[in-house]
Amino acid sequence: MNTIDYTITSPLAVVAKESRPLLAVTIAWHPDVSRIGEQFIGSTEEGVIEISRFIPMFRKTQGESLPIGHGGVSREAMRVVRDTSDGVTICPPKSRMVVELNGQIITDPICLSAEQIETGAIIALGRAVYLCIHWMRCLPKDNGIDGFIGVGSSAIMARDLIRLAAASDSSVLLLGETGTGKEVAARGIHQLSKRAGQRMVSVNMAALNESLAAADLFGASKGAYTGAQTARTGFFAEAEGSTLFLDEIGNTPSSIQPMLLRVLETGEYRPLGATRDNKSNARLITATDQDLYHSSFNHALVRRLESFIIRIPPLRARREDIGLLMVHILNQHGSGTVDASHLPANFIDAALNYDWPGNIRQLGNVLKRAALSLQMGEVPVLANMIETPRLQSVENASQLRKIQAPQNIEDVLAAASKITSASATPIERKKLRDLSEEDVISAMEKHAWTIQYAAEDLGISRPSMYKLIESNKQIRRVEQIPADELRSQFDNAAGEVEKCASLLKTPSEALRRHLKGLGWIA
Repeated sequence: MNTIDYTITSPLAVVAKESRPLLAVTIAWHPDVSRIGEQFIGSTEEGVIEISRFIPMFRKTQGESLPIGHGGVSREAMRVVRDTSDGVTICPPKSRMVVELNGQIITDPICLSAEQIETGAIIALGRAVYLCIHWMRCLPKDNGIDGFIGVGSSAIMARDLIRLAAASDSSVLLLGETGTGKEVAARGIHQLSKRAGQRMVSVNMAALNESLAAADLFGASKGAYTGAQTARTGFFAEAEGSTLFLDEIGNTPSSIQPMLLRVLETGEYRPLGATRDNKSNARLITATDQDLYHSSFNHALVRRLESFIIRIPPLRARREDIGLLMVHILNQHGSGTVDASHLPANFIDAALNYDWPGNIRQLGNVLKRAALSLQMGEVPVLANMIETPRLQSVENASQLRKIQAPQNIEDVLAAASKITSASATPIERKKLRDLSEEDVISAMEKHAWTIQYAAEDLGISRPSMYKLIESNKQIRRVEQIPADELRSQFDNAAGEVEKCASLLKTPSEALRRHLKGLGWIA
Protein backbone atom coordinates (compact mmCIF):
# COMPACT_ATOMS: atom_id res chain seq x y z
CA MET A 1 0.00 0.00 0.00
CA ASN A 2 1.31 3.44 -0.87
CA THR A 3 1.71 5.85 2.01
CA ILE A 4 -0.41 8.97 1.82
CA ASP A 5 1.25 12.24 0.95
CA TYR A 6 -1.33 14.52 2.51
CA THR A 7 -3.33 14.14 5.68
CA ILE A 8 -5.97 16.21 7.41
CA THR A 9 -3.25 17.87 9.48
CA SER A 10 -1.10 18.75 6.46
CA PRO A 11 -0.13 22.42 6.04
CA LEU A 12 -1.47 22.29 2.48
CA ALA A 13 -4.83 24.08 2.79
CA VAL A 14 -5.95 24.49 -0.80
CA VAL A 15 -4.87 22.61 -3.91
CA ALA A 16 -3.65 25.10 -6.50
CA LYS A 17 -5.98 25.46 -9.48
CA GLU A 18 -3.34 24.19 -11.88
CA SER A 19 -2.65 21.16 -9.66
CA ARG A 20 -4.35 17.80 -9.80
CA PRO A 21 -6.98 17.32 -7.09
CA LEU A 22 -6.59 15.14 -4.03
CA LEU A 23 -8.30 11.73 -4.17
CA ALA A 24 -10.52 11.39 -1.11
CA VAL A 25 -12.49 8.55 0.47
CA THR A 26 -15.39 9.67 2.66
CA ILE A 27 -17.55 7.38 4.82
CA ALA A 28 -20.95 8.12 3.27
CA TRP A 29 -22.77 5.68 5.58
CA HIS A 30 -21.82 3.46 8.52
CA PRO A 31 -23.92 1.40 10.97
CA ASP A 32 -22.38 3.63 13.64
CA VAL A 33 -23.84 6.88 12.29
CA SER A 34 -21.33 8.96 14.26
CA ARG A 35 -18.69 7.72 11.79
CA ILE A 36 -20.48 9.21 8.75
CA GLY A 37 -18.43 12.02 7.25
CA GLU A 38 -15.04 10.71 8.35
CA GLN A 39 -12.42 10.92 5.61
CA PHE A 40 -9.17 9.54 4.32
CA ILE A 41 -7.36 12.01 2.07
CA GLY A 42 -5.00 10.57 -0.54
CA SER A 43 -2.46 12.39 -2.66
CA THR A 44 -2.58 14.42 -5.87
CA GLU A 45 -0.47 11.80 -7.67
CA GLU A 46 -1.07 8.33 -9.07
CA GLY A 47 -0.95 5.50 -6.59
CA VAL A 48 -2.94 2.92 -4.66
CA ILE A 49 -5.26 3.22 -1.67
CA GLU A 50 -6.06 -0.09 0.04
CA ILE A 51 -9.34 -0.30 1.94
CA SER A 52 -10.23 -3.08 4.36
CA ARG A 53 -11.66 -3.49 7.83
CA PHE A 54 -8.38 -2.26 9.31
CA ILE A 55 -6.92 0.21 6.79
CA PRO A 56 -6.75 3.11 6.11
CA MET A 57 -7.49 5.37 9.06
CA PHE A 58 -10.48 7.72 8.75
CA ARG A 59 -11.15 10.82 10.80
CA LYS A 60 -13.06 14.07 11.03
CA THR A 61 -11.33 17.41 11.56
CA GLN A 62 -11.97 16.91 15.27
CA GLY A 63 -11.55 13.41 16.69
CA GLU A 64 -9.37 10.33 16.61
CA SER A 65 -8.34 8.33 13.56
CA LEU A 66 -10.11 4.97 13.21
CA PRO A 67 -10.33 2.18 10.63
CA ILE A 68 -13.74 1.20 9.20
CA GLY A 69 -13.83 -1.49 11.85
CA HIS A 70 -17.19 -3.05 10.94
CA GLY A 71 -17.28 -6.86 10.92
CA GLY A 72 -19.12 -6.94 7.59
CA VAL A 73 -16.07 -5.45 5.83
CA SER A 74 -13.46 -7.93 4.68
CA ARG A 75 -9.97 -8.16 6.10
CA GLU A 76 -8.81 -8.52 2.49
CA ALA A 77 -8.17 -5.11 0.98
CA MET A 78 -10.02 -3.54 -1.92
CA ARG A 79 -7.65 -1.47 -4.05
CA VAL A 80 -8.43 1.98 -5.43
CA VAL A 81 -5.86 2.72 -8.12
CA ARG A 82 -5.32 6.20 -9.55
CA ASP A 83 -3.48 6.38 -12.87
CA THR A 84 -1.48 9.15 -14.53
CA SER A 85 -4.54 10.50 -16.40
CA ASP A 86 -6.62 10.61 -13.17
CA GLY A 87 -8.66 7.57 -14.09
CA VAL A 88 -9.50 5.45 -11.04
CA THR A 89 -9.80 1.66 -11.02
CA ILE A 90 -11.74 -0.16 -8.29
CA CYS A 91 -10.37 -3.65 -7.64
CA PRO A 92 -12.65 -5.80 -5.40
CA PRO A 93 -10.91 -8.15 -2.96
CA LYS A 94 -10.95 -11.90 -3.36
CA SER A 95 -13.36 -12.45 -0.50
CA ARG A 96 -17.00 -13.30 0.22
CA MET A 97 -17.81 -9.64 0.82
CA VAL A 98 -20.31 -8.15 -1.62
CA VAL A 99 -18.88 -5.04 -3.29
CA GLU A 100 -21.17 -2.65 -5.16
CA LEU A 101 -20.25 0.36 -7.26
CA ASN A 102 -23.01 2.92 -7.78
CA GLY A 103 -25.62 0.30 -6.88
CA GLN A 104 -24.20 -2.43 -9.15
CA ILE A 105 -22.47 -5.56 -7.80
CA ILE A 106 -18.93 -5.85 -9.14
CA THR A 107 -16.60 -8.82 -9.00
CA ASP A 108 -13.93 -7.64 -11.45
CA PRO A 109 -11.88 -4.43 -11.58
CA ILE A 110 -13.81 -1.43 -12.92
CA CYS A 111 -12.32 1.74 -14.43
CA LEU A 112 -13.85 5.15 -13.77
CA SER A 113 -12.93 8.34 -15.58
CA ALA A 114 -11.85 11.54 -13.83
CA GLU A 115 -15.27 13.02 -14.71
CA GLN A 116 -17.07 10.15 -12.99
CA ILE A 117 -15.00 10.67 -9.85
CA GLU A 118 -15.98 14.35 -10.05
CA THR A 119 -19.62 13.39 -9.46
CA GLY A 120 -18.68 10.94 -6.70
CA ALA A 121 -18.56 7.13 -6.90
CA ILE A 122 -20.44 5.21 -4.19
CA ILE A 123 -18.87 1.92 -3.08
CA ALA A 124 -20.82 -0.39 -0.78
CA LEU A 125 -18.83 -2.89 1.27
CA GLY A 126 -20.80 -5.84 2.56
CA ARG A 127 -24.01 -3.81 2.20
CA ALA A 128 -23.12 -2.24 5.53
CA VAL A 129 -20.54 0.50 4.95
CA TYR A 130 -20.80 2.95 2.06
CA LEU A 131 -17.84 4.97 0.85
CA CYS A 132 -17.73 7.88 -1.59
CA ILE A 133 -14.66 8.21 -3.79
CA HIS A 134 -14.34 11.82 -4.93
CA TRP A 135 -11.94 14.67 -5.65
CA MET A 136 -11.01 17.23 -3.01
CA ARG A 137 -9.65 20.64 -3.99
CA CYS A 138 -8.92 21.69 -0.43
CA LEU A 139 -8.16 19.86 2.77
CA PRO A 140 -10.84 19.23 5.41
CA LYS A 141 -11.44 22.29 7.54
CA ASP A 142 -13.42 22.99 10.68
CA ASN A 143 -15.29 26.04 9.32
CA GLY A 144 -18.80 25.01 10.35
CA ILE A 145 -21.80 27.23 9.69
CA ASP A 146 -25.13 26.44 11.34
CA GLY A 147 -27.24 24.34 8.97
CA PHE A 148 -24.72 24.26 6.09
CA ILE A 149 -23.65 20.63 6.32
CA GLY A 150 -20.89 18.95 4.32
CA VAL A 151 -17.30 17.68 4.35
CA GLY A 152 -16.52 17.83 0.62
CA SER A 153 -14.49 20.65 -0.91
CA SER A 154 -17.61 22.21 -2.49
CA ALA A 155 -19.22 22.65 0.94
CA ILE A 156 -15.97 23.77 2.58
CA MET A 157 -15.26 26.43 -0.04
CA ALA A 158 -18.89 27.64 -0.03
CA ARG A 159 -18.64 28.13 3.75
CA ASP A 160 -15.38 30.04 3.30
CA LEU A 161 -17.13 32.37 0.85
CA ILE A 162 -20.01 32.84 3.30
CA ARG A 163 -17.55 33.86 6.00
CA LEU A 164 -15.78 36.20 3.61
CA ALA A 165 -19.08 37.82 2.56
CA ALA A 166 -20.09 38.25 6.21
CA ALA A 167 -17.05 40.41 6.84
CA SER A 168 -18.31 43.20 4.55
CA ASP A 169 -21.53 45.07 3.87
CA SER A 170 -21.51 44.43 0.11
CA SER A 171 -24.65 43.09 -1.50
CA VAL A 172 -24.49 39.34 -2.10
CA LEU A 173 -26.07 37.33 -4.91
CA LEU A 174 -26.62 33.63 -4.12
CA LEU A 175 -26.97 31.45 -7.22
CA GLY A 176 -28.08 27.84 -7.22
CA GLU A 177 -30.83 25.40 -8.09
CA THR A 178 -34.00 25.28 -6.05
CA GLY A 179 -33.58 23.45 -2.75
CA THR A 180 -29.79 23.76 -2.50
CA GLY A 181 -29.82 25.83 0.70
CA LYS A 182 -29.53 29.43 -0.48
CA GLU A 183 -31.55 30.72 2.48
CA VAL A 184 -29.31 28.73 4.86
CA ALA A 185 -26.34 30.49 3.27
CA ALA A 186 -28.06 33.88 3.64
CA ARG A 187 -28.71 33.21 7.34
CA GLY A 188 -25.09 32.15 7.73
CA ILE A 189 -23.88 35.44 6.26
CA HIS A 190 -26.20 37.39 8.56
CA GLN A 191 -25.30 35.43 11.70
CA LEU A 192 -21.57 35.89 11.10
CA SER A 193 -21.88 39.60 10.32
CA LYS A 194 -21.83 42.61 12.64
CA ARG A 195 -25.62 42.77 12.14
CA ALA A 196 -26.23 39.39 13.80
CA GLY A 197 -27.88 41.03 16.82
CA GLN A 198 -30.80 42.17 14.64
CA ARG A 199 -33.45 39.95 13.05
CA MET A 200 -32.88 39.16 9.37
CA VAL A 201 -35.91 40.06 7.24
CA SER A 202 -36.72 37.46 4.55
CA VAL A 203 -38.96 38.15 1.54
CA ASN A 204 -40.03 35.77 -1.22
CA MET A 205 -40.26 38.04 -4.25
CA ALA A 206 -42.30 35.44 -6.17
CA ALA A 207 -45.04 35.70 -3.53
CA LEU A 208 -45.47 39.49 -3.75
CA ASN A 209 -48.64 40.92 -5.29
CA GLU A 210 -47.36 42.96 -8.24
CA SER A 211 -49.74 45.87 -7.58
CA LEU A 212 -48.67 46.09 -3.94
CA ALA A 213 -45.01 45.08 -4.27
CA ALA A 214 -43.73 48.66 -4.02
CA ALA A 215 -45.69 49.27 -0.82
CA ASP A 216 -44.53 45.92 0.61
CA LEU A 217 -40.87 46.75 -0.01
CA PHE A 218 -40.67 50.49 0.49
CA GLY A 219 -43.73 51.26 2.62
CA ALA A 220 -46.59 53.71 1.98
CA SER A 221 -48.09 56.75 3.65
CA LYS A 222 -51.74 56.91 4.70
CA GLY A 223 -54.06 57.24 1.66
CA ALA A 224 -51.29 56.43 -0.84
CA TYR A 225 -53.55 53.89 -2.53
CA THR A 226 -57.09 52.61 -2.16
CA GLY A 227 -57.45 50.85 1.17
CA ALA A 228 -54.34 52.42 2.77
CA GLN A 229 -56.08 53.50 6.00
CA THR A 230 -52.81 53.88 7.90
CA ALA A 231 -49.16 54.42 7.09
CA ARG A 232 -47.36 51.21 6.19
CA THR A 233 -43.81 50.20 7.06
CA GLY A 234 -42.01 48.42 4.24
CA PHE A 235 -39.46 45.60 4.37
CA PHE A 236 -36.53 48.00 3.86
CA ALA A 237 -37.58 49.95 6.96
CA GLU A 238 -38.05 46.68 8.90
CA ALA A 239 -34.51 45.65 7.98
CA GLU A 240 -32.95 48.93 9.12
CA GLY A 241 -29.61 48.12 10.71
CA SER A 242 -30.03 44.47 9.76
CA THR A 243 -30.08 42.24 6.66
CA LEU A 244 -32.80 42.10 4.00
CA PHE A 245 -32.90 38.77 2.15
CA LEU A 246 -34.79 38.86 -1.15
CA ASP A 247 -35.33 35.27 -2.30
CA GLU A 248 -36.42 34.49 -5.89
CA ILE A 249 -35.07 37.88 -6.99
CA GLY A 250 -35.55 36.82 -10.61
CA ASN A 251 -39.33 37.10 -10.07
CA THR A 252 -39.18 40.77 -9.09
CA PRO A 253 -41.86 42.72 -11.03
CA SER A 254 -40.27 44.83 -13.79
CA SER A 255 -41.78 48.02 -12.32
CA ILE A 256 -39.94 47.40 -9.03
CA GLN A 257 -36.51 46.68 -10.51
CA PRO A 258 -35.56 50.38 -11.11
CA MET A 259 -36.57 51.16 -7.51
CA LEU A 260 -34.28 48.44 -6.19
CA LEU A 261 -31.49 49.74 -8.41
CA ARG A 262 -31.89 53.23 -6.89
CA VAL A 263 -31.64 51.86 -3.35
CA LEU A 264 -28.46 50.00 -4.22
CA GLU A 265 -26.92 53.02 -5.96
CA THR A 266 -27.85 55.77 -3.50
CA GLY A 267 -29.21 54.05 -0.41
CA GLU A 268 -32.40 56.08 -0.82
CA TYR A 269 -36.02 55.14 -1.52
CA ARG A 270 -39.36 56.92 -1.32
CA PRO A 271 -42.41 55.23 0.25
CA LEU A 272 -45.59 55.42 -1.84
CA GLY A 273 -47.36 58.76 -1.31
CA ALA A 274 -44.47 60.23 0.69
CA THR A 275 -43.01 63.68 -0.05
CA ARG A 276 -39.44 62.90 0.96
CA ASP A 277 -36.92 60.11 0.62
CA ASN A 278 -35.89 57.67 3.34
CA LYS A 279 -32.36 56.48 3.79
CA SER A 280 -31.69 52.73 4.11
CA ASN A 281 -28.63 51.05 5.58
CA ALA A 282 -30.07 47.53 5.27
CA ARG A 283 -27.58 45.00 3.93
CA LEU A 284 -29.06 43.29 0.85
CA ILE A 285 -28.70 39.57 0.09
CA THR A 286 -30.53 38.16 -2.93
CA ALA A 287 -30.95 34.66 -4.30
CA THR A 288 -32.24 33.04 -7.47
CA ASP A 289 -32.26 29.79 -9.41
CA GLN A 290 -32.75 31.70 -12.67
CA ASP A 291 -30.26 32.92 -15.27
CA LEU A 292 -30.48 36.69 -14.79
CA TYR A 293 -27.87 37.37 -17.44
CA HIS A 294 -29.84 36.00 -20.40
CA SER A 295 -33.31 37.26 -19.56
CA SER A 296 -35.29 40.50 -19.56
CA PHE A 297 -34.19 41.21 -15.99
CA ASN A 298 -32.73 44.71 -15.53
CA HIS A 299 -29.04 44.22 -16.37
CA ALA A 300 -27.92 47.33 -14.49
CA LEU A 301 -29.59 45.88 -11.38
CA VAL A 302 -27.84 42.56 -11.92
CA ARG A 303 -24.49 44.36 -11.95
CA ARG A 304 -25.34 46.00 -8.64
CA LEU A 305 -26.52 42.74 -7.07
CA GLU A 306 -23.40 40.82 -8.07
CA SER A 307 -20.94 42.69 -5.85
CA PHE A 308 -20.29 39.31 -4.22
CA ILE A 309 -21.48 36.09 -5.88
CA ILE A 310 -21.69 32.72 -4.13
CA ARG A 311 -22.74 29.68 -6.15
CA ILE A 312 -24.35 26.96 -4.05
CA PRO A 313 -23.65 23.56 -5.66
CA PRO A 314 -26.46 21.05 -6.33
CA LEU A 315 -26.62 17.93 -4.20
CA ARG A 316 -25.62 15.67 -7.10
CA ALA A 317 -22.27 17.54 -7.22
CA ARG A 318 -21.58 16.82 -3.54
CA ARG A 319 -22.57 13.16 -3.20
CA GLU A 320 -20.08 12.72 -0.36
CA ASP A 321 -22.35 14.90 1.81
CA ILE A 322 -25.66 13.05 1.29
CA GLY A 323 -25.26 10.70 4.26
CA LEU A 324 -24.33 13.55 6.61
CA LEU A 325 -27.34 15.54 5.43
CA MET A 326 -29.63 12.55 5.99
CA VAL A 327 -28.48 12.23 9.61
CA HIS A 328 -28.78 15.99 10.15
CA ILE A 329 -32.30 16.13 8.70
CA LEU A 330 -33.54 13.20 10.79
CA ASN A 331 -31.99 14.70 13.92
CA GLN A 332 -33.57 18.08 13.21
CA HIS A 333 -37.02 16.91 12.13
CA GLY A 334 -37.32 13.39 13.55
CA SER A 335 -40.06 12.53 16.00
CA GLY A 336 -37.60 10.99 18.44
CA THR A 337 -38.75 7.44 17.66
CA VAL A 338 -36.78 7.05 14.41
CA ASP A 339 -33.09 7.73 13.93
CA ALA A 340 -30.77 7.33 10.98
CA SER A 341 -29.59 3.86 12.05
CA HIS A 342 -33.13 2.52 11.47
CA LEU A 343 -33.01 3.19 7.71
CA PRO A 344 -32.71 -0.05 5.70
CA ALA A 345 -29.65 -0.67 3.53
CA ASN A 346 -31.57 -0.66 0.24
CA PHE A 347 -32.99 2.79 1.03
CA ILE A 348 -29.54 4.11 1.94
CA ASP A 349 -28.02 2.63 -1.21
CA ALA A 350 -30.69 4.19 -3.44
CA ALA A 351 -30.48 7.56 -1.66
CA LEU A 352 -26.71 7.80 -2.03
CA ASN A 353 -26.92 6.94 -5.74
CA TYR A 354 -29.90 9.17 -6.62
CA ASP A 355 -29.29 12.53 -8.31
CA TRP A 356 -31.88 14.48 -6.22
CA PRO A 357 -33.18 17.01 -8.79
CA GLY A 358 -34.99 18.80 -5.94
CA ASN A 359 -31.75 18.85 -3.95
CA ILE A 360 -31.74 19.10 -0.14
CA ARG A 361 -35.39 20.16 0.06
CA GLN A 362 -36.45 17.01 -1.80
CA LEU A 363 -34.15 14.86 0.36
CA GLY A 364 -35.73 16.31 3.50
CA ASN A 365 -39.28 15.66 2.30
CA VAL A 366 -38.44 12.07 1.36
CA LEU A 367 -36.78 11.40 4.72
CA LYS A 368 -39.85 12.65 6.58
CA ARG A 369 -41.98 10.17 4.62
CA ALA A 370 -39.43 7.40 5.25
CA ALA A 371 -39.57 8.11 9.01
CA LEU A 372 -43.37 7.83 8.92
CA SER A 373 -43.10 4.50 7.08
CA LEU A 374 -40.75 3.13 9.72
CA GLN A 375 -43.06 4.25 12.52
CA MET A 376 -45.90 2.37 10.80
CA GLY A 377 -43.79 -0.80 10.63
CA GLU A 378 -43.24 -0.56 6.86
CA VAL A 379 -39.98 -0.80 4.92
CA PRO A 380 -39.40 2.54 3.11
CA VAL A 381 -38.56 2.22 -0.60
CA LEU A 382 -37.08 5.30 -2.23
CA ALA A 383 -38.53 4.49 -5.66
CA ASN A 384 -42.02 4.82 -4.19
CA MET A 385 -41.28 8.25 -2.72
CA ILE A 386 -40.06 10.19 -5.73
CA GLU A 387 -41.84 11.53 -8.79
CA THR A 388 -40.82 8.80 -11.23
CA PRO A 389 -41.79 5.14 -10.74
CA ARG A 390 -38.23 4.05 -11.49
CA LEU A 391 -35.07 5.55 -10.04
CA GLN A 392 -33.07 7.37 -12.65
CA SER A 393 -29.87 5.71 -13.73
CA VAL A 394 -26.89 7.32 -12.09
CA GLU A 395 -24.59 8.60 -14.78
CA ASN A 396 -21.46 7.18 -13.24
CA ALA A 397 -23.12 3.75 -12.96
CA SER A 398 -23.99 3.71 -16.65
CA GLN A 399 -20.47 4.13 -17.99
CA LEU A 400 -18.39 1.67 -15.98
CA ARG A 401 -15.52 0.05 -17.80
CA LYS A 402 -14.90 -3.52 -16.70
CA ILE A 403 -11.39 -4.95 -17.06
CA GLN A 404 -9.96 -8.42 -16.57
CA ALA A 405 -8.72 -9.40 -13.12
CA PRO A 406 -5.16 -8.01 -12.97
CA GLN A 407 -1.94 -9.74 -12.06
CA ASN A 408 -0.42 -6.40 -11.02
CA ILE A 409 -1.22 -2.69 -10.94
CA GLU A 410 0.21 -2.13 -14.41
CA ASP A 411 -2.36 -4.58 -15.80
CA VAL A 412 -5.13 -2.66 -14.01
CA LEU A 413 -4.08 0.59 -15.61
CA ALA A 414 -3.65 -0.88 -19.09
CA ALA A 415 -6.58 -3.21 -19.78
CA ALA A 416 -9.79 -1.26 -20.43
CA SER A 417 -12.68 -2.95 -22.20
CA LYS A 418 -16.43 -3.17 -22.12
CA ILE A 419 -19.05 -0.67 -20.92
CA THR A 420 -21.81 -1.95 -18.68
CA SER A 421 -24.89 -0.20 -17.40
CA ALA A 422 -27.32 -0.58 -14.56
CA SER A 423 -30.29 1.18 -13.09
CA ALA A 424 -31.84 0.75 -9.68
CA THR A 425 -35.39 -0.58 -9.63
CA PRO A 426 -38.01 -0.67 -6.91
CA ILE A 427 -38.09 -3.71 -4.67
CA GLU A 428 -40.81 -6.12 -5.70
CA ARG A 429 -42.56 -7.24 -2.53
CA LYS A 430 -43.28 -10.96 -2.40
CA LYS A 431 -45.90 -12.92 -0.51
CA LEU A 432 -44.56 -15.12 2.27
CA ARG A 433 -46.36 -18.19 0.95
CA ASP A 434 -44.47 -17.88 -2.35
CA LEU A 435 -41.05 -18.14 -0.68
CA SER A 436 -39.48 -21.58 -0.34
CA GLU A 437 -36.87 -22.66 2.19
CA GLU A 438 -34.29 -22.54 -0.59
CA ASP A 439 -35.24 -18.94 -1.42
CA VAL A 440 -34.53 -17.99 2.17
CA ILE A 441 -31.25 -19.91 2.30
CA SER A 442 -30.14 -18.37 -1.01
CA ALA A 443 -30.90 -14.83 0.21
CA MET A 444 -29.04 -15.43 3.47
CA GLU A 445 -26.02 -16.82 1.62
CA LYS A 446 -26.05 -13.88 -0.79
CA HIS A 447 -25.99 -11.40 2.09
CA ALA A 448 -23.46 -13.08 4.39
CA TRP A 449 -26.23 -14.45 6.63
CA THR A 450 -27.37 -10.96 7.65
CA ILE A 451 -31.12 -10.99 8.32
CA GLN A 452 -31.88 -7.36 7.46
CA TYR A 453 -30.21 -7.41 4.05
CA ALA A 454 -31.66 -10.81 3.14
CA ALA A 455 -35.15 -9.55 4.04
CA GLU A 456 -34.71 -6.48 1.83
CA ASP A 457 -33.51 -8.67 -1.04
CA LEU A 458 -36.65 -10.79 -0.74
CA GLY A 459 -38.84 -7.68 -0.46
CA ILE A 460 -40.29 -8.61 2.93
CA SER A 461 -40.20 -7.02 6.38
CA ARG A 462 -37.69 -8.04 9.03
CA PRO A 463 -40.38 -9.56 11.32
CA SER A 464 -41.57 -11.67 8.37
CA MET A 465 -38.01 -12.80 7.77
CA TYR A 466 -37.72 -13.92 11.39
CA LYS A 467 -40.85 -16.06 10.91
CA LEU A 468 -39.37 -17.70 7.82
CA ILE A 469 -36.10 -18.39 9.63
CA GLU A 470 -37.93 -19.92 12.59
CA SER A 471 -39.81 -22.29 10.30
CA ASN A 472 -36.81 -23.17 8.11
CA LYS A 473 -35.48 -26.62 9.05
CA GLN A 474 -32.04 -25.88 7.55
CA ILE A 475 -31.36 -22.75 9.62
CA ARG A 476 -30.11 -23.30 13.15
CA ARG A 477 -30.25 -21.23 16.32
CA VAL A 478 -26.71 -20.53 17.50
CA GLU A 479 -27.56 -21.54 21.09
CA GLN A 480 -28.42 -25.06 19.86
CA ILE A 481 -25.10 -25.66 18.09
CA PRO A 482 -22.77 -27.98 20.07
CA ALA A 483 -19.66 -26.21 21.40
CA ASP A 484 -17.22 -28.59 19.69
CA GLU A 485 -18.88 -28.06 16.29
CA LEU A 486 -18.89 -24.31 16.86
CA ARG A 487 -15.17 -24.36 17.71
CA SER A 488 -14.35 -26.53 14.71
CA GLN A 489 -16.21 -24.40 12.17
CA PHE A 490 -14.89 -21.16 13.70
CA ASP A 491 -11.36 -22.50 13.16
CA ASN A 492 -12.24 -23.64 9.62
CA ALA A 493 -13.46 -20.09 8.87
CA ALA A 494 -10.19 -18.62 10.19
CA GLY A 495 -12.19 -16.43 12.57
CA GLU A 496 -14.35 -14.87 9.83
CA VAL A 497 -17.79 -14.55 11.43
CA GLU A 498 -19.71 -14.41 8.14
CA LYS A 499 -17.93 -17.48 6.75
CA CYS A 500 -18.51 -19.34 10.02
CA ALA A 501 -22.22 -18.38 9.87
CA SER A 502 -22.45 -19.86 6.38
CA LEU A 503 -20.79 -23.11 7.46
CA LEU A 504 -23.14 -23.42 10.43
CA LYS A 505 -26.23 -22.01 8.62
CA THR A 506 -27.03 -19.55 11.40
CA PRO A 507 -27.61 -15.75 11.26
CA SER A 508 -24.36 -13.83 11.51
CA GLU A 509 -25.65 -11.16 13.94
CA ALA A 510 -26.63 -13.74 16.57
CA LEU A 511 -23.39 -15.67 15.98
CA ARG A 512 -21.32 -12.52 16.47
CA ARG A 513 -23.07 -11.78 19.79
CA HIS A 514 -22.58 -15.39 20.91
CA LEU A 515 -18.87 -15.41 20.02
CA LYS A 516 -18.36 -12.13 21.87
CA GLY A 517 -20.03 -13.66 24.91
CA LEU A 518 -17.61 -16.60 24.71
CA GLY A 519 -14.69 -14.17 24.44
CA TRP A 520 -13.59 -15.58 21.07
CA ILE A 521 -13.85 -12.22 19.32
CA ALA A 522 -13.63 -8.63 20.54
